This record gives sequence, structure tokens and C-alpha cells, in this order.
Amino acid sequence: MDTRTTPSDIAPDLPLAARLFAQLRQDNDALHGPDTGITRDTYGAGEERAHALMAETARALGLEVRTDAACNLYLTLPGRDRSAPAVMTGSHLDSVPRGGNYDGAAGVVAGLAVLAGWVAAGRQPQCDVTVMGIRAEESAWFPVSYIGSKSAFGLLPPDALEILRLDTRRSLRAHLQECGGRAEDLAAGQAHLSAAAIACFLELHIEQGPVLVEAGEPLGVVTGICGSLRYRHARVLGDYAHSGATPRSHRRDAVVALAEVITRLQQDWAGMEEAGEELTLTIGQVYTDAAQADISKVAGLVSFGVDIRSRSTTSLQRMEAHLLEAVRQAEARHGVRFELGERTGSQPAQMDASLQDALADTISAMQLPHRRLPSGAGHDAALFANQGIATAMLFVRNAHGSHNPDEAMDLQDFGAGTQVLARVMAQRAGLLAAGNAG
Repeated sequence: MDTRTTPSDIAPDLPLAARLFAQLRQDNDALHGPDTGITRDTYGAGEERAHALMAETARALGLEVRTDAACNLYLTLPGRDRSAPAVMTGSHLDSVPRGGNYDGAAGVVAGLAVLAGWVAAGRQPQCDVTVMGIRAEESAWFPVSYIGSKSAFGLLPPDALEILRLDTRRSLRAHLQECGGRAEDLAAGQAHLSAAAIACFLELHIEQGPVLVEAGEPLGVVTGICGSLRYRHARVLGDYAHSGATPRSHRRDAVVALAEVITRLQQDWAGMEEAGEELTLTIGQVYTDAAQADISKVAGLVSFGVDIRSRSTTSLQRMEAHLLEAVRQAEARHGVRFELGERTGSQPAQMDASLQDALADTISAMQLPHRRLPSGAGHDAALFANQGIATAMLFVRNAHGSHNPDEAMDLQDFGAGTQVLARVMAQRAGLLAAGNAG
């Protein structure tokens, strides 16, 4: 280890980061037009362009560029000891339809900025340091959590390859193969990554809620990532009937039954919070059949979706039990039938305590305000953590939330977060002595 290395010697290349953000937006506008938000579709033209930009940038820096069977991207600065477990960072490059420019992409851009700074300074880490551009994190396209990171560890269920993309109605297998992926390797469970070969994984990400903005704090250290439990395609089946000619006692009203369930669940959620449990409940979709529903009809069909999130598996299970009981009672009271459909979800994850401390200590040494906070949104870091890999997340303040075109991460905040990332990565990769944050 070069003991003369100081934090200024491993500073990230922030002008490069600014250029990459601008190019990502320009590429999106070329595909979809300006003022339409950001749409980097999973295994589609938008995500493909973003991956190509990062790969081209990495090659220009002299980094090793590899992909795996799922088309995940690995950009590596080789270390002195290539057999040692690697330090990894990164995030996803896809977005929701009409989302923002920073959700996911900030983590990949930050990682590249860090390595670009090290290359410019002529620094070689003790171990390999890899930036991962992860595929398919956003389940808005395919209703499966963490497709890219699951695939990297050989954990994608084979039947997931046949799931249809929600807009094109073509399978994951078809989209993957169009992008150069190897579906049969994924179906066979072949893994590109192993926990034993990874020293740690760090993910920089915009905060997707208002906590840091309201607190006036640019950075946050994530303590844990919520798991989810979802019924994406639930519905209530009753009977269509004339609105004027059908008395209440003869109705099997799907809307009323669902409204009763939603009201009951809100009460259950409030009771759980009063008891000290931490969770969220969202009924994000409710709609009748446009071809049959009418103002003069009792509704015979209502479709809806349920999203429950918590860092506690017990709380997820308890909220699901409340849902099933509310459904049972509504069926008995209103003579309807609920079909909840397939149950999907992801596991909660706790972030590594040592890495949390390293991030917090580095931020403090930079004399920046910050806090520790949980993540209500899911992230690929959860998948890494649940493989037994030391994992941490750093949130960057971001106005207006995410999953919308108005994401407003300030590049000064991003720069501060990327400097923190660079110093903690340098400590773990042997370029800075542990504790040398200032």
C-alpha cells in the first residue's frame, strides 16, 4: 500500500460525472423527445443506450469491461492482487416509464467517477475494484424483483424468463436474447458472482423520499432496506346490476366490498404503527372494467394491487394476515369473491454496521450534516446483503421524490456523496488507511 496516498489523491472526476448525466439525458431525448421524462426501458433501447455509454466511457479510461448472461455490466480497475475479493459499487441503469435521470444511474456514474479519478492519479488498488451496471431493477417492466442482481448470483427462477414485459407483451427471454443475453445459462442457474469473491458492495443512490430535503441534510447512511409483499393483479368479482332497479340487499357490489377492505386495512395499519411496528401499505391501482362499468351499473368487477413494505418479515406477515381476514369478511358480507392472484415480494435486508460507521465517519470528517435512515424502497443492495456480503448504501438528497420527471438531485450534493464513496472504497481497497477519512 502506498502510505503517501491522501484523500485528495483519490478524488473522483466530477466533471466526467456531469458529462455522463448530460449524455444520458440527451440519449433519452433522442429516443423519446424532450420534456417526456426519462424512459430507460428494461432490456430495451433506453437501457441498452445507457449501458453502451458506460461501457464506452470505461474503455476510454482503460478499465476492463465484461458482461454476464443477463447483460449486467462490470467495469473493473485491476488490483495488485487479482485473487483477492473485490470491492464493488454500482446500481441499476433502467428507469420506470417517464421517470427521472438520477434514480439508479447516479450510483453507476458515481462509481465511474471514482475510478476515473484514481486512473488520472495513477493509483492502483490492492484488490480489483468493480463498478456494476445492473440490469432490470425496476419491476415496472417485468413484475419480478431484482432480475439483474438475482441473475448475477444464479438465483433467477427459470420460469421468470417466460414472464411478459408489461408494455410489449413479449417475454423476458425474448428481450434478453435481443440484447445479447444467454437465457439458457440463466435457466440453468449459472452464477457470475459469488459472495466469497466480493469484499463489500456499496451503492450510492438518490433518496426517493423527502426526509433529507426536509432535514436540510445532503447525505444519509442507510440502515436497512425494506422487503415487500405484493399482490399485483388482484380483483373482486361480484354481479353487474341496474343501479336503480337493484335494492341494496340484492347487490353483490365489487366496489363496495373493496372499499370496505381498504378501510379495514388502513385501520389495521394504524394499529400496527401505534404498537411500534414500521411498515407501509399502498393500494396503488383500483379500476373497473372500462368496457362494462357504467355510472348506471352496480360494479361486477374491480381490479386492484396491494404493496406492503417493511424491514420486518414478521410485520409483512402480520399485515398479510390482516388482508386475508379483511377479504374473508368482505366476501361473507357482500357475496363477492376475491381473487388475489400471484403473491410476489422481496426480502428485507440489514446494512453492514462497519460500513455504516465508515460512511458516517467520513461524512463527519467532511463536516457535512447527515443522518442514518431506513430505505422504504427496494434496491439491488438488498440482494447483495442477503448473500452474506458486507453491504452499505449512501443516500443523496433529492427534491421531488423519484419515479417522476422532476427528480432534482443537486450536483453539489452528488459530488459530496461521491467523495464519501471514493474514500470508503479506497479504505476497503487498500488505497487509504482505515479511518483516514479527512
